[in-house]
Amino acid sequence: MDNRKVCKWYDVCPLKRFYEHGKLDRKWVETYCWGDHAKCVRKKMEEGGIYHPDNMLPDGTIEEGLK
Repeated sequence: MDNRKVCKWYDVCPLKRFYEHGKLDRKWVETYCWGDHAKCVRKKMEEGGIYHPDNMLPDGTIEEGLK
């Protein structure tokens, strides 16, 4: 993983915790957190000061199974 490409919110994002605990498939963090994070709906909402639940995936869908 190239640290220059990691989303600035990754360390505090709940998706990191879900991934580290095996609750989230690696494709999500590879695609958005470590890749094209400009397309991440979570990032856009965070930077816009808009509430979003912890279990919202980067594409904006809500994953009820994530707790």
